Order: sequence, then C-alpha cells, then structure tokens
Amino acid sequence: MGDLILYRKRLIPDENVLLNKDTVIYADDSKIVTRWNAINPRKDIDHGYSLYLPEFGYKISKFLRKDNSLLKWYCDIVEFYFDKENNSCTTLDLLLDVTISETGEIRLLDMDELAEAHQKGLIDDDLLRKSLFRADKLLKTVYSGNFNKYSDILDSYIE
Repeated sequence: MGDLILYRKRLIPDENVLLNKDTVIYADDSKIVTRWNAINPRKDIDHGYSLYLPEFGYKISKFLRKDNSLLKWYCDIVEFYFDKENNSCTTLDLLLDVTISETGEIRLLDMDELAEAHQKGLIDDDLLRKSLFRADKLLKTVYSGNFNKYSDILDSYIE
C-alpha cells in the first residue's frame, strides 16, 4: 500500500482530520497497523497503537501511558473508505465505542450520540444498523474471552 494516507472523519463534532503524525507500521488489504502519539497532551494517555480491520468495521487501539503500561483498549466502530487513486483510507466514526480497561472492565460508549446523529440525519439507516451490529459482534467477542484474537495481532507488530 506504499505511503498510505490516513484520515479520521467524525460526525460529532463534524471534522475530518489528516492523521499525518501517525506512523503506518504495516498495511495490506485486510489490516493496517499504526503507531501514534496523543494528539492533545494528556496526563493519562501518551501514545499507542491501532489495528484497522476493514472486514469487521473496527479500529482497535491500545492506549499506553508514558511508561508503556496499558491504560485501556479503545475500540472504535467505523466504516472504511479507501481511495486507491490517492492511496488513502478514511475511517468514518460510527460513534459507538467499546473500551476495555486494564482491569478488564468493559464499557459501551456513546449510544446517545449515535441516536442524536441518526435523529439529525447525520447518519443514515444503513450506517446505524452497521454500527449496532458491529458493536454487538465485538461485545460478544469480548464477553466470550476471545478479544485476544485482535489484541494478539496488534501486539505482534509492537516492538
């Protein structure tokens, strides 16, 4: 995929951000692995890694503290748009997120934002369904103890 250009598009707030400071470690048609530093300086999150999985509609990120210890796993439910001509990938945030804390606490976030976006016409019925089905599938994977099938893939690329 060469020098892949990444964008993150959000609906709430409405923004399309070029992720030009992210480093693409690996990219093929089935996955993209990146390393990144927190965009805005924070006390809790310093840097991390992300695994983009177009087949599933997930972006799974490992949020790390400055000392490289795990803060949490943050899983975005997304839609992928590839532009082969410009060698770019845009992830559209479908608003639902699943987090897994370092202690194993699992949370589903932003259901209210998903409902608001649908009500305002920012997200259509098709993307609403995709968001719900993808979050459900990911939660079932986590609850069944099989999240490591994703975390192990990402960890295999971390030096």
